[in-house]
Amino acid sequence: MASAPPRPRGAASDGRRGALTRPQLLTSDEYIADATHRIHGARRRVLLTTLTIADDHRTDELIDALVWAARRGVRVCVAADVFTYADAAGTFLPTGYRNARWRASSMLASKLAREGVAFSWLGREKGLIWRGRTHTKFCVVDDVAYAFGGVNLDRKGVENADFMLRIDDPRLADDLDDVYGRIQRMNLSERGHRSLELRYGTDRVLVDGGIPGDSIIYRRALHHALSAQRVLLMSQYCPTGELGRAIREREHELWFNPPRNARAANRVLIASSMLWTGHRTEYERRQYLHAKALVFFRPSGARVAITGSHNFVLGGVRLGTREIALETRDPATIEQILRFHDAHVRGTGGEAPRS
Repeated sequence: MASAPPRPRGAASDGRRGALTRPQLLTSDEYIADATHRIHGARRRVLLTTLTIADDHRTDELIDALVWAARRGVRVCVAADVFTYADAAGTFLPTGYRNARWRASSMLASKLAREGVAFSWLGREKGLIWRGRTHTKFCVVDDVAYAFGGVNLDRKGVENADFMLRIDDPRLADDLDDVYGRIQRMNLSERGHRSLELRYGTDRVLVDGGIPGDSIIYRRALHHALSAQRVLLMSQYCPTGELGRAIREREHELWFNPPRNARAANRVLIASSMLWTGHRTEYERRQYLHAKALVFFRPSGARVAITGSHNFVLGGVRLGTREIALETRDPATIEQILRFHDAHVRGTGGEAPRS
């Protein structure tokens, strides 16, 4: 079921020159709890797009909140990629388990649709499994947006080392409403759209539209890497392509999953990328790392961060995955990202040097 027709653009565009309301970083559990609470109080809209979704003990309260909101007459729209039932924790499934997962996913979609939720599947099951994926993750509840992280809505997604940013800003909420509608229209026509850049003061929201080879997120990351003195990366994967080479040429810290943390296809992908690039990871925890952020430290002392759904690998760019990210210079937002890295990735639980 498709979303409602796109709204006319209005005040959201007129006020974009001002900075965004300062984001608050939420860990996966905090995000689910906070979004669930707000959905219970929603009055106008709830929009949610995710790569994977399941009704399990980590997400059942959020899904119940979606149902109750729809029963109250709130516009509730949920979009999930067909990757939901084709993949689990980054690996392909045996046919029997895949059929079971497909049945569970179909039951969830039917349940939501019966309750008045506009549920839609994104992408196609047939063909190369990564091509045309909607890797974008965000949730809009009235004028509050949760975005620019990597949290998927299933047990494994919530248990990964990951985060989302909560931003209480009606302009961003309206813009993500438009992005949601654009994803739906492009999905129906089985094509992508050119990358988008939405500016708020010095910050930019970057949207990859799903055209193979066109990624504004990757381009902006490369731009900042080339002018950085030092780069800190958190990602599911080893950085590849021209961005990976630019990072290698300067001081850097790379934190991505070692092959032992992944299974099947992901394990091979990480191991082969490390072999090809020569990159090594400093990540030693067994918890699967799914957060995706780059922090660029310039010689002047200025810092820029890009955080979102993009893994900073060239393969996704070539295949045209849909992604979203925030490029920010806000010191408080960057500090929150670095504190998350210290506590949940580096594992020190304290402050690391910022120079």
